[in-house]
Amino acid sequence: MAQIRYLAAICKDPAAQAAFYIEEIGLMELGRSDTGDVSLTDENFNFTLFRQRADLIEYRQDLGLHHLGVEVDNIDETVARYRQLVPGGVVLREPDNIHYGGVRIFDPESNPISLSDTGFGIGAGERALPRIGHVAVHMLQPQRTGDFYIFLFGMRELGTTKERRRQGKFNGFVGDGYTNLAMHPYYTNRSADGFDEYDRIGHDGTDESHEERRIGFHHFGFLMRDASQRAAQLSQGKAKVADRPAIRPYAEMCVVDPEGIGFDLTQRKGWEVDVDKWEQVA
Repeated sequence: MAQIRYLAAICKDPAAQAAFYIEEIGLMELGRSDTGDVSLTDENFNFTLFRQRADLIEYRQDLGLHHLGVEVDNIDETVARYRQLVPGGVVLREPDNIHYGGVRIFDPESNPISLSDTGFGIGAGERALPRIGHVAVHMLQPQRTGDFYIFLFGMRELGTTKERRRQGKFNGFVGDGYTNLAMHPYYTNRSADGFDEYDRIGHDGTDESHEERRIGFHHFGFLMRDASQRAAQLSQGKAKVADRPAIRPYAEMCVVDPEGIGFDLTQRKGWEVDVDKWEQVA
């Protein structure tokens, strides 16, 4: 099955951001470009930090998380399925270097997805700790986009989706066996007359752990052995740290990095990454 193995962000100062994630989280550097981009890794994920600049060819250049990447067995076969699933869908060549995949496509809400069949510069990778295990996206139609990931990449709908439906919520969750992809509705709390309401937080109507109202890729998360200790160190002026609400099944703490990108830290709770399969640290 295809796997999510890449995440990209646009930053003002990738070098400073990279230093933060290396020193405070424990990531390692993969490489740098002449234009100031920096790629990091947890030995399984490629986490690339692009420098915001005029010649960065992206149709959205706002700061923060920008797109993810999926490793597939065969790019040509995946693109062929994509063209059947999305007639007229845009397919772009990427540089296929350490900072990019080989091809880019777009989900039903125009969020970019990089495709690679060479492991995004990491190869087979090692599932070490700390590691990225969660990506969250804000969107208009979580179910539609969840179906897209299921049909195109073979990912599976998780039990948390059904739990949210029983609660009257519209969040969607899919997994590839290693990473949890959460799709949260930007507009929530459907009223009695059938209209969707503009919720203050835009996460799932109750969770205020990442308060930034942002459409598209919103935050991500690390699984690690010493999450509480790491959070305590970060809270000493290095980043904004808060406990996640006890009612949320995922992660214990949320962090906002020096440029405002949010990420979760978890040890005991973990994430559901496949049907009834949870990634946790004892």
